[in-house]
Formats: sequence, C-alpha cells, structure tokens
Amino acid sequence: MTPAARRAGAVAVLLLAPVWALAAAASASAPDGAAGLRFEQVFDSRGEPPALHYRVAYAAGEGASAPMHRLEVWRDGERRLVRRTDDAIETHVEHRPGDPAYRMVVLDLQRRIETRLSRDDLYRLGQFTDWYDLAHGLHHPMGPYRLTAEAEPAHAPRPVAACRWYALAQAGRRTQVCWSASVRLPLLLLDDGGRLQWQVTAIDRGPAPAARFELRDRGFVRNDAGADISGD
Repeated sequence: MTPAARRAGAVAVLLLAPVWALAAAASASAPDGAAGLRFEQVFDSRGEPPALHYRVAYAAGEGASAPMHRLEVWRDGERRLVRRTDDAIETHVEHRPGDPAYRMVVLDLQRRIETRLSRDDLYRLGQFTDWYDLAHGLHHPMGPYRLTAEAEPAHAPRPVAACRWYALAQAGRRTQVCWSASVRLPLLLLDDGGRLQWQVTAIDRGPAPAARFELRDRGFVRNDAGADISGD
C-alpha cells in the first residue's frame, strides 16, 4: 500500500471512530437460528425527524480507562450530514435518498488538511460503513446475532429522552441499547460490563442554519483519497 493510501486509511479510521467503537461493542453472535428481533425492524430510521442536531459523549476503546470524546451531528434529512468530533475533525457527507452511495469531505481542523472520500473508497479500505451508520452511530451487525428486548439495566445513566432497552449479542459479546423511537437514535449504549460507550447528551429537532452545511475549507491542503486508493 502506498503512503498516500495509508494516509487515507488512517483518516478513515479516525473519521469512523464513533461508529466503529460501537461496532466493536455491538457487533457481537448468538447460535445460528436463535430466536430474536431483527435489527432493521427495531432500529428502523423510517419516520425519523426531517432535521436533527444532537451531541454525544462516546468512549474511544473499551474498559474503565477508555477516554471519552465528543461528537456533534447535524442532519438534513437523508441529503446532508455534518459530524464534528472533538472540535478537531469535521466531516461533510452528501447523499441521494435511496442511493447507497455517498461522498464525504473530511476536514482536519488542526492540521488544515482536507480529504475527499466516497463510500466505495471506504469499502476498498475495509471500512464497510453506510449512510445509516454515519447518521446514527449504530453499525448493522455482520453475521449471526441475537437482538432481544430487556428491562432497563441497573445503574444505567438517565437518558436525555424516553427510550426502550434492547440487548444485541454477537460473537460472545453483548451490548445494551437504549433506543428512542421518537428520534430514531440510540440514546445510550453499554458494553457487556455495563460501562458507558455512547451517550446522547442533547437533541434539537429544529433545522440547522444553511451555513452549518457549508464547506469552509479555505487555506486547507487538499487530498483526493479516492485517487490515492485507486492508484495503489
């Protein structure tokens, strides 16, 4: 792999940290054929608010010592999405409703580097992430899993809004998910040790100003990751 492609891969891993942290915890496999609910039915995004702005605290890694990070997301239906992580990385995603493809621009705000990627580019890097994953932080499980409804866990943090609890088990691991049917978003995720992995701390259903979706990249060094990967 060329140095340019390696840089693109590093950007992808950093960009998708909130999604992949959950995938590692929530991509857990019950025995084949085990009875349970379907991921697509329980965590269905249909009917979600046309606009949504939310803030998240999430753990980067596992264990009690895993550092917490901040994520802020602005979503304009299924057309546009902005994700800002620790005020250090800002990602702009454009998507055509009903089309699995999307294109994104990642701004490294500290190093002033702009990286352009597509869904196909991420797939070539082994990052199988779709629009749903980017907009919700939950990654569809790959392989057999078991999803069941359950009671609120003891000592769970108080969610920012009403939600229902589910347990997702796969590959010997289990994640507890507090899912809000009103905003179609996981409000809390706990790992199999009961440790907090993801917490939505604020929700706003009002439309974001149009300026929030503008790409402000003046003075950034531009990197076309797609060209780097294709040329590898």
